[in-house]
Amino acid sequence: MEFSQILDLVRDDFIAVDTCIHSNLQSRVPLVSEVGQYIVQSGGKRLRPLVSLLAARACGYKGHQHIDVAAIIEMLHTATLLHDDVVDESGLRRGRPTVNSQWGNATAVLVGDYLVSRSFQMIAGLKHQVILGIMADGTCVIAEGEVLQLINQHDPATTEASYMAVIHGKTAKMFEAAAECAAALTGPEYRLAMATYARHLGAAFQIIDDVLDYTSSAETMGKNVGDDLAEGKPTLPLIQAMKVAAPNDADIIRHAIRSGGLEQLQEIIAIVQSTGALDYTFARAEAESQLAIDALLTIPDSVYRQALESLARLALQRDH
Repeated sequence: MEFSQILDLVRDDFIAVDTCIHSNLQSRVPLVSEVGQYIVQSGGKRLRPLVSLLAARACGYKGHQHIDVAAIIEMLHTATLLHDDVVDESGLRRGRPTVNSQWGNATAVLVGDYLVSRSFQMIAGLKHQVILGIMADGTCVIAEGEVLQLINQHDPATTEASYMAVIHGKTAKMFEAAAECAAALTGPEYRLAMATYARHLGAAFQIIDDVLDYTSSAETMGKNVGDDLAEGKPTLPLIQAMKVAAPNDADIIRHAIRSGGLEQLQEIIAIVQSTGALDYTFARAEAESQLAIDALLTIPDSVYRQALESLARLALQRDH
């Protein structure tokens, strides 16, 4: 199933989610609304709300609260991006200037805080204790993942296990919450299967993202090539390259992680490619994608389940 076909399955739901987000970004403080609309209009893949909508339908949900759940997920995800861009001093997101580069760090942080607060207002409005628990736990795990990434930053001794812990926290957990909350709307039966599916999907997505940092272009990705290296982030392609590269090449990577910057970017890209580190990393993403698909076996077969399976495969094929 192509991505456009997957979107077509929930197109009306997506329109409703956009309407919900727009209405909930209105504030009596004009700057909050202005920045909120800027973020929404910047687009993005909206994969997390898509997973939420498909998961609800795959579990047989017939009501309307999945619209609110999907909107909440996107708003919380957007809040994390605002805060990430401040921490990383990023200037480009989704091919557009970041909020921090346009309005300053203080505005980005405070509007991010507003989005989190507004999201939990909406969660309270659902009057669904299980969803409240999932989201409260999830946001804590996401914050811990970001702090763990900060600890690993500029540390070339970071292990693959520590890298996986970071991505399961900072990326996969939001996917997991999106699917698990949707499943919870129908009861407990499919919660574990959907949470497991989305956790592995999110991991595959992030691992491929880290591959693209060394294989794509700024125009394609919507962010600067080598951003992770410039920030001293020891992602899996670098971790694996350091394991198998010649000592001098491994030292070049270690120095780049410690110091940050892009002075040796082209040399490091060549090392990562020549050592087979990208192939190794892609294989790890393939394994996560397959675990996601396997988790869906207990979900009743439907076009929505098939769409979720296709998403897991498409996560490996993307170029941005």
